[in-house]
Amino acid sequence: MYSKAKWNENLSFTAELDGHIIELDTSIENGGKDRGPRPKGLMLTALLGCTGMDVASLIQKMKIPVKSFELDCSTETTEEHPKVFKDITLNYYFTGNIEDRIDDIIKAIKLSQEKYCGVSAMLKKNSKIIVKLFINEKEIEYPYNN
Repeated sequence: MYSKAKWNENLSFTAELDGHIIELDTSIENGGKDRGPRPKGLMLTALLGCTGMDVASLIQKMKIPVKSFELDCSTETTEEHPKVFKDITLNYYFTGNIEDRIDDIIKAIKLSQEKYCGVSAMLKKNSKIIVKLFINEKEIEYPYNN
């Protein structure tokens, strides 16, 4: 794995990862021009991509008839430097005729969080990840939050 970044101006960088270009910047209030995402925000996006790909792969292998699957996450940062993530809330949203497959969906999420998702494993070294699960807009208890 290799990535590179080139400084443009102020606090703006152009990064490249696997041939994909990513413009990085900070807010106007912090000296940037808001031309791209912040690096810490990309870490949250990486978490969503990593666990999302794991779970999507697993629910397909389990043949769970999911109609839609979305994720989001949120956190705050500490006040002192280095400003790092506090607890991260990670929400999984599923729709479909899947009420009889909730245990399998929970198993897929658990496998991602505890075995497969390297981004989760790295972030957990500093932050607690609190999983929330929603099936057809109803919150389902996720039994593996520590």
